[in-house]
Amino acid sequence: MTSKIAKHGNSTAIPVSKEFLAKLRVALGDQVYFTETPTGFHVTACDPQFAAKMEAAEAIMREDRDILSVLAK
Repeated sequence: MTSKIAKHGNSTAIPVSKEFLAKLRVALGDQVYFTETPTGFHVTACDPQFAAKMEAAEAIMREDRDILSVLAK
C-alpha cells in the first residue's frame, strides 16, 4: 500500500484507505501510535507503553492469584 503526503489545512497528512483503517480497527477521531523500529515505523491502535504495563500487571496477578483471591472476599 502506498499513499502520498497531502496538505490538510495548516497541517500535513498521510491519507489511508478504509481497508487500512479497518485492519487497525480505528475510525475517524481515534488515536494511533507510531513506534520507530530499525526497519521503519510501526503503527498501532494501542499505546505500546500501556500494553507493556498491562502485561506486567497480568504477570503480577498470575503470581499472586491466591493473595488477590483472599483480598477480594
